[in-house]
Amino acid sequence: MPNSISGSVCDTLNIDALKTGMPGITPNIGAVYEEAAITCLEEAGHASGVDMNIDGDSILTMTVIWTKEGDAGQIARAWNDKDVAVEYGAYGIAALLVDSMTEYTVVERSQKGTGIDYWLGKKGSNEPLFQKKARLEVSGIRKGDDRNITARTHAKEKQIAPSDGSLPGIVVVVEFSAPRARMRTKNA
Repeated sequence: MPNSISGSVCDTLNIDALKTGMPGITPNIGAVYEEAAITCLEEAGHASGVDMNIDGDSILTMTVIWTKEGDAGQIARAWNDKDVAVEYGAYGIAALLVDSMTEYTVVERSQKGTGIDYWLGKKGSNEPLFQKKARLEVSGIRKGDDRNITARTHAKEKQIAPSDGSLPGIVVVVEFSAPRARMRTKNA
C-alpha cells in the first residue's frame, strides 16, 4: 500500500471540529476529547493559534486553533486526572490528524485486547463494516522529548503487531508541551 498521507493536508487543525463528531465518535464524545485537548494545550502554556510540528510519514507544521468555552475552574477540576486528560486529548488530536492527513476517518472504537484504539474507514465510503479499513493506535505525552516520542512510537508499533495482516496501521503519538505529533503508517 502506498504511503497513506495524502497531498491535500490542511494547514489548520481546528479542535472545535471534534464537537461535530465523526462516524465513530459521537458529538458528545468529540466534545469531551476537544475539552481534554484544549486543557492539555493550555496547561502547557499554549493559546489558540499555536503551531504543532508533525513528523513521521510527513514533516509539516499545522496551526492549532480552538475556542475556549466554559468555567475555567470547573474545567480544571473535571480534568484533574492528568493521565486521563492526556489520553482523551490525544485521541481528539489524532482523530483530527488522521482525518486531515489521510484518506481515512474514525469509524469505530475498538474493543479492549485488540492492540488498537480505533478502526478507520475510507472517508465517504458506503462499504460494509470492516471493509478496506485501517487501524489506529494513539498515545499522549504531557511533556517529553524526541527520545520519549520515539520510544513510545516503537512501543505502539509493537503493540499493534498482533493485528497485522492485510490492514495498515497508523500510530499517532501526541506530545502537548511543544506541541508536536508523530504519525507513522505501518503497512500490513
